[in-house]
Amino acid sequence: MQSVPPPLPPFETHAVGNVPPPFEPRDLWADDAALREAVARGGAGGHEAQLQAYARLAGDELYRLGFDANRDRPRLRTHDRHGRRIDTVEFHPAYHRLLEAAKAHGVAGLSWHAPEPGAHVARAALSYLHDQAEAGTSCPLTMTHAAVPVLRREPALREWADKAAAPHYDPRDVAIAGKAGITVGMGMTEKQGGSDVRSNATTATPMPGGEGYALVGHKWFFSAPMSDGFLVLAQAPGGLTCFLMPRRLNDGTKNAFRLMRLKDKLGDWSNASSEVEFCGAQAWPVGGEGRGVATILEMVMLTRLDCMLGAAAEARMAFAQALHHARHRVAFGRRLVEQPLMANVLADLAVESEAATALALHVAAAVDAAADDPQAAAFARIATAIGKYWLCRRAPALVNEAQECLGGAGYVEESVLPRLYRQAPLNSIWEGSGNIQCLDVLRALVREPAAAQALRTVLEQAAQRHPLLAQEAERLQRQLAAVETLEPQARQLVERVALLLQGSILQAAGSPLTEAFLRSRLGGEHGMAMGTLPADLDFAAILARALSL
Repeated sequence: MQSVPPPLPPFETHAVGNVPPPFEPRDLWADDAALREAVARGGAGGHEAQLQAYARLAGDELYRLGFDANRDRPRLRTHDRHGRRIDTVEFHPAYHRLLEAAKAHGVAGLSWHAPEPGAHVARAALSYLHDQAEAGTSCPLTMTHAAVPVLRREPALREWADKAAAPHYDPRDVAIAGKAGITVGMGMTEKQGGSDVRSNATTATPMPGGEGYALVGHKWFFSAPMSDGFLVLAQAPGGLTCFLMPRRLNDGTKNAFRLMRLKDKLGDWSNASSEVEFCGAQAWPVGGEGRGVATILEMVMLTRLDCMLGAAAEARMAFAQALHHARHRVAFGRRLVEQPLMANVLADLAVESEAATALALHVAAAVDAAADDPQAAAFARIATAIGKYWLCRRAPALVNEAQECLGGAGYVEESVLPRLYRQAPLNSIWEGSGNIQCLDVLRALVREPAAAQALRTVLEQAAQRHPLLAQEAERLQRQLAAVETLEPQARQLVERVALLLQGSILQAAGSPLTEAFLRSRLGGEHGMAMGTLPADLDFAAILARALSL
């Protein structure tokens, strides 16, 4: 005889059931076998306790703060109540707490204030964890991290470099002399040029007495405008040059620039992006006159790596949300995760996510070794462009697929998935769009023999690991023999190289997901959409590895 449910209390219309428990709190380190293994392979195992601590924080407090930081967006105040120009951006307190936690735990500076083998890998893992909780704050963190090595090249700017690397966050709008730690923003893009920074029109005129340069012009995108200083490009007498422009001068007065408006962006709501005009703003050169592009390129390897990490992190969080939901939701008499077609979709997301994490941390290990190993440096040079193109291209599709696993619940703002969906396209645009990355790969192959040889070495090594890798490596070697003709096919080339890299890394690491990746991504046993893995794969085993219960 069927049992009768107990009566509801007065005024209640229904009992809430068949819904998953809250996702948080979660230990994002214990959950993620692919991350733990990649950190160990990258020589950062000595940082495990630090990573564990931040993973717990990111999966609990920071995850919750991310909702507040994005719900209450930054506001521009150009003047105070007395009419004085202040050019201040106000943030929700959650934004400042997120940055405070990130800086204190080394997300923006571990590579520099604890420079030991594996530090770049550990810092990359910290960034990956932070991005899962809240990606918008990663913009100032990434720029601050990437600015340190170029600032260190200028003895006069050593204080800026040291305080950018320091594990301290101070949101006060004061001169840096009164701060233990600072943040650094960037301003490269102008209306007329976009990615073509050589067409920048902002001028830099030497000031009398060697007091730096005066900047006059504008920037169309000026990110994190409450940073303590900004690396900007301007046309000096000797050509396009990189400058450090402080927000506050040494005497505490505000520098001569105006914030015109904040960008009304698709996503990235916690972070402020602005338009700015320079009205004779004082700045100091970073690198010689005419070497602006070369100086910026020194940072590109680091900023592109963070784009890869951001894409991998957003993919990971989206997939984790989908799997968590499917493990607790019942439809048509079975949990979603037990239904064969849904299991195929989730397993496919697991494969994509693990391959993204493995590639991003593998490139981080090459960046870590680059200072002492020319071959690692050459590989990092080309792999950051390859990885940035591919991982950033894949993330939006993966996030959307994860949303669909939740149905309508994945489309409402109480879920983190709408925020991830808005955020996911940004990394493919930031630091150079997809075409820029693919053309840069071709440029490196033609003009930089070390980078070309590094890629060929990777192809040779991959060919020894698996027949499908050997088949793909042979095909790519034939293409590379005519690299000068490949511009119309640059995206196809970079995509296939990225897939080979991911498959080779998974195979060398002994990942249980290797067969699924190689057969589906390189062996042709996959359709155009997710959820089209070969049916004979063990979906349950793939998902058991992917996320702790």
